[in-house]
Order: sequence, then C-alpha cells, then structure tokens
Amino acid sequence: QVQLVESGGGLVQTGGSLRLSCACAASGIIFRIGTLGWYRQAPGQQRELVAEITSGGTNYADSVKGRFTISRDNAKNTVYLQMNSLKPEDTAVYYCRLGVYRTDYWGQGTRVTVSS
Repeated sequence: QVQLVESGGGLVQTGGSLRLSCACAASGIIFRIGTLGWYRQAPGQQRELVAEITSGGTNYADSVKGRFTISRDNAKNTVYLQMNSLKPEDTAVYYCRLGVYRTDYWGQGTRVTVSS
C-alpha cells in the first residue's frame, strides 16, 4: 500500500516562497525507484505537470523554470517542491505523484494561493 501526504500549502503574497512536502508511506525501495512529480490544478483547468524527478534527471514546466526546484530525500521518503518568486497564476491545488510498476499513486493535494 502506497500513501502520499502533501503539506506546506497556504496563502502567500506575490513574490513570496513556499516549500511543499510529500511524505510517502511505502517501502524505501518503491520510493527510490519510482518517478516522483508535482502537478497542479487550478479552478476550471486540467491538472498539469509542474516538475518531476526521473532516473534521467529533473523536468520542469516552462512556466516554473528558474523559480521552482524539486528534490527528494530518500532517507525520509519525501519529495519537496521549493517555490520561489510566486505569482498569482501559481494559485492551484498541488498534488504529489509517485509512478512505479506501471501504477500511479496520488496524494490528496495541498492548496496554494498567491495573492496579488
């Protein structure tokens, strides 16, 4: 059983920073070999990829390059998303995803609101 729990969302002003965390309750092996990603979904819009870590490295959406950084701590089974220089258009519910053995696992989401 794999469970993902996001935290760290909240209300922040334009230009501010937040760090999201996603704790994975699963075996360490599953966490280490899986693809980890952060997605977001704004009201009325489809869920979109923000950043991910694969065996080949990291990938970012063009809209967040240079502002967001994804990282993982295998010892803590946790993936992070450091978000800097936040903009109102970053407002969304952010979801953590773990892809492993052809199965996707999702967290419940954490809301980020950036005020102008």
